[in-house]
Amino acid sequence: MGYTVGRPGRLRYLALASCLTIPPAMAQDDAVSKFVSYYQNAYAQGRDLIPGPQVALNTSSIATKLKLETVKPLSALTGNAFLDSTNAVIKLAGVQGCLSTELVQFMGKPVSCATVSLAGLASSLDQAKADAGDAFPCHFVGQNPGSPTVRFAECFFTQDNTVRSLSEVLIKRGLAFAARDPSGKPIFPEYARAEDQARQAKAGIWGNAYFRHPYGERFLTNPSTE
Repeated sequence: MGYTVGRPGRLRYLALASCLTIPPAMAQDDAVSKFVSYYQNAYAQGRDLIPGPQVALNTSSIATKLKLETVKPLSALTGNAFLDSTNAVIKLAGVQGCLSTELVQFMGKPVSCATVSLAGLASSLDQAKADAGDAFPCHFVGQNPGSPTVRFAECFFTQDNTVRSLSEVLIKRGLAFAARDPSGKPIFPEYARAEDQARQAKAGIWGNAYFRHPYGERFLTNPSTE
């Protein structure tokens, strides 16, 4: 799908393929399983039930006052949000999953664009927590009032002795897109550049002839001219 993978990449590729239908984690109790299934099923139908930020996010604090908290993810809920072990919903501030239910070709099979993003986050969560005892650090930039608790964050993990952003990895693999504010401006400019790289490499969803970007524009990928 637009990129070549070596053995470690191939293993992640196979893991992602196995996640295209995502059951709740076996260790979850019945109430948590129902909660996870409710949000996953809605997302697969093109509905993101997790609200966006209700107050301005303090994204500049990542550069000025980084404060990391360890989180233990339980399960992906959408293409850019997951449930953690405290039953809080953590929504990645810098990335937007695909919500379209139109079918795209992914790993040789037709699946919905939303399913690709949902499975992509599930697979990436497994990778991110693999080297840190089922946990990884996040920096929180805001929280919505009410229940369930929705916290907005950027999360990080170590791969090959390099610290990586979970959001940026999702974007570079063509599994999600750079989040933008209401004016259309990228929340993190570096993630917009990562999205451009994924588009040029035809990674993941970008490997399709066309699809609708989350922000409305229909993108066309022409292998003969790019």
